[in-house]
Amino acid sequence: MIAIFGGTFDPIHLGHLNMAKHCTEELSLDRLHFLPNAAPVHKKGPGVSTQHRLEMLRIAISGNPKFALDDRELKRVEPSYSVLTLQELRKEHPLQPIVFLMGMDSFNSLDKWHQWEEITQLCHIVVYRRPGDEYTATPALSSFLKQSQARSPAELHDCLFGKCYFLSGAPFSAASSKIRKAIKSGASVEPWLCPNVLNYIDKNKLYSD
Repeated sequence: MIAIFGGTFDPIHLGHLNMAKHCTEELSLDRLHFLPNAAPVHKKGPGVSTQHRLEMLRIAISGNPKFALDDRELKRVEPSYSVLTLQELRKEHPLQPIVFLMGMDSFNSLDKWHQWEEITQLCHIVVYRRPGDEYTATPALSSFLKQSQARSPAELHDCLFGKCYFLSGAPFSAASSKIRKAIKSGASVEPWLCPNVLNYIDKNKLYSD
């Protein structure tokens, strides 16, 4: 079983890394692929160049052999629809379960994503739920969960796609947007970033005026 974890990672922080590490451990994953996107359809574009985001990702994940970097979405000229990546991955791994890791905020809007129902037929959805995260049910998501919610990680290994599993996570207060603002204002961001990523940001004067 493999997993993907998409986002702008602008910058990647310890919350991202803890989320990915917890997912690989609890689900007994062979590999988790970080997929930085170039032109997210539902968010404002990245604050720094693609090259800088890629390098920060490489630095951050270099110490974990189960983490990999997949830059396919950065090579697309069209918007980074997740369904396109999942269609490609399904062709590449026809016999392996695929896990799509996301936070609760992303899951709450999943039924607004492009071809979201097809996404659920290409992979399992794994939702990282931190203390205080609220599930805001919509009729479409409630119907999906009623049919697909998995009670244990083993269920994700038993079929290729179609399940949804809630992964209990640790609290983490930082978000990339808050980190960017803190750097710009000169505030300390050491608790939120791994040292090598922070050194890279300082060296290249990223996110500051």
